[in-house]
Amino acid sequence: MRFYGDLADLARGLDRDATVTVPLGTSRSVKDVLEAVGVPHTEVGLLIVGDGPVGFDHLVSAGERIAAYPPSPMLEVPGLLRTTEPAARFVLDVHLGTLARNLRLLGFDSWYRTDADDPLLAEVAVAGSRVLLTRDRGLLMRREIVHGHCVRSQDPFTQTVEVARRFGLGPRLRPFSRCLACNGELVDVDRGSVLAEVPPLARDAERFSRCTACDRVYWPGTHHQHLAGLVASVRRSLADDLGGGT
Repeated sequence: MRFYGDLADLARGLDRDATVTVPLGTSRSVKDVLEAVGVPHTEVGLLIVGDGPVGFDHLVSAGERIAAYPPSPMLEVPGLLRTTEPAARFVLDVHLGTLARNLRLLGFDSWYRTDADDPLLAEVAVAGSRVLLTRDRGLLMRREIVHGHCVRSQDPFTQTVEVARRFGLGPRLRPFSRCLACNGELVDVDRGSVLAEVPPLARDAERFSRCTACDRVYWPGTHHQHLAGLVASVRRSLADDLGGGT
C-alpha cells in the first residue's frame, strides 16, 4: 500500500517511500486493510488498485498494489469514494471544545457536549449528516461514519485552520452568526429590547444580537476585539494558501 499526502502521517510501518507491505492472510476488504495500519476510512478520498479506482468493500487479493489518496475539495477525478462534499455541519468529541467554539465563531453549526461518549457522537453524526471531528482514530473507524476528519494538530488555532482547509470553508465563513455557548443562531435585535439585560457600560454598543436557542445577548465589547482578531488570522491563513493577501 502506498499513501499520498498527509495519509503517510497516519499509517504505521511505512518505509521511506510511504509504502507498507501488509500480510493478508484471509481475504479482507480494503477498508479493513487500511485501518489495520492505522488509517481511518474517513481520511481516504480515492483508492486505486491496479489500473482503476475501487470502493471500501473491494476484497484485497494477495499481490495487489493499493494507492490511497486523501480527500480534497479540489480533487475531481473519476472514482472518488464520496461523490459529494459533506455540508459544513460538525460534531466534535469531548477533547475539542475550543475547536468547537472557534468553528461556531466562524459561523459553522458545531454540535458539542462535554459528556458525549462514542456511541452518542456516532449517532449524532449519522442522524444529522454531520462531519465527525476527533483525534480518536478508532472512533472514525466505525463503519457507520461516512464523513469525518482525524484532527492532526493539538493547538486549537492550528486545528481551526486545518479543518477550514480540509473542508474548503474559506468562502463560507459567517463570523459572529452563532452562539458560542450553545451553537444557536444569532439574530440582530433593537437596543431598547435588551437594555435591561446588559451591563450599563455595554448600553452604548452599536449592535446587539440574541441567540434564538438560549436567549443569550451579544454585543461588540472588549472581548469582541480578541475574537475579531482570531477571525482575521484564520482568513489570512486561508488566503495565504491561495497566494493572496488579506
